[in-house]
Amino acid sequence: MKCLSICQPFANLIIQNKKTIELRKWNTNFRGIFLIHAPIKIRKEDCKRLKINEEFVTGAIIGKAELFDVKKYESLKEIRIDKNKHFSSQSFQKTTYGFILKNAKPFRIPIACKGKLKFFDTELPKIKIKENKIVNDMIEEEFTYQWVGHH
Repeated sequence: MKCLSICQPFANLIIQNKKTIELRKWNTNFRGIFLIHAPIKIRKEDCKRLKINEEFVTGAIIGKAELFDVKKYESLKEIRIDKNKHFSSQSFQKTTYGFILKNAKPFRIPIACKGKLKFFDTELPKIKIKENKIVNDMIEEEFTYQWVGHH
């Protein structure tokens, strides 16, 4: 499954459905559901700017979201218009892309994982309960939990 590393506090803002645009310097043709990885680095200056004072999970996959579309920003004015959707203090660069996200969900149990650049493929671990008995992938458990929890 595809995964994207997003530094804290932005990873948390995404899984809380507060941040619906992720700014990047690069474009992608990928569309669909992906895992959100919170790397070890925490952007402390952004935490102060956004007045976020909490403990963050890092070095783990903490949720999922759907990349619905990509918006190409042509000016600083366009970036400022969407500021309440991306929360970035980043200034305009010649090529800035906004990954438009929806249906973000946190995982109850973070999955330890090393991050990589851009979208990367990751295999989720299986959980062994007894010898030769393996339960579903954690991601399948999460989907089931979210389905049952909302119906």
